[in-house]
Amino acid sequence: MSTELVAVTMPEGTVPPPLPGFVVSSFSPLVAVAADRCLTARHGDPPAADAVGQRTAVVLVSGSGDARMAEHVADAVDAGARIGPLLFFQAVPNSVAGHVAARWSLGGPVVCLCPTGEPKAEGLAYARLLIEDGDADEVLLVCVEQAGAAACAHAVLVSEGESR
Repeated sequence: MSTELVAVTMPEGTVPPPLPGFVVSSFSPLVAVAADRCLTARHGDPPAADAVGQRTAVVLVSGSGDARMAEHVADAVDAGARIGPLLFFQAVPNSVAGHVAARWSLGGPVVCLCPTGEPKAEGLAYARLLIEDGDADEVLLVCVEQAGAAACAHAVLVSEGESR
């Protein structure tokens, strides 16, 4: 099984472009940029909107989730402020994973993990299970963390039988 077909790293401190529908935090835009760069390197441009989906799963791994958004919501609740409806949409990491799957017409499962051990290792293990069980032909694994003032995302495509 090949695990390092395409790897993309968003350096710490990188500010990704805004992602429509996602506000307050860099978490979702970082996921989208890392996923887009990884998928573009392997598959070219995203397919047309009516394209039949590839059997590519999306596995999003984060030990802390969207920490900035959670902090923003907690501060708003503490202050008695109204919480905007977009925050309900992006309150779970699978919203951005689903966004990536829809943008790329990916026909595999969408899974979000909060690892108890090393994030990439746990994500790779889960990706291998999806392939071995026949649920996907390849898996886009995206690891994202927001730590202190920095945030970073890494994306890799995992597939079986690749010789590249």
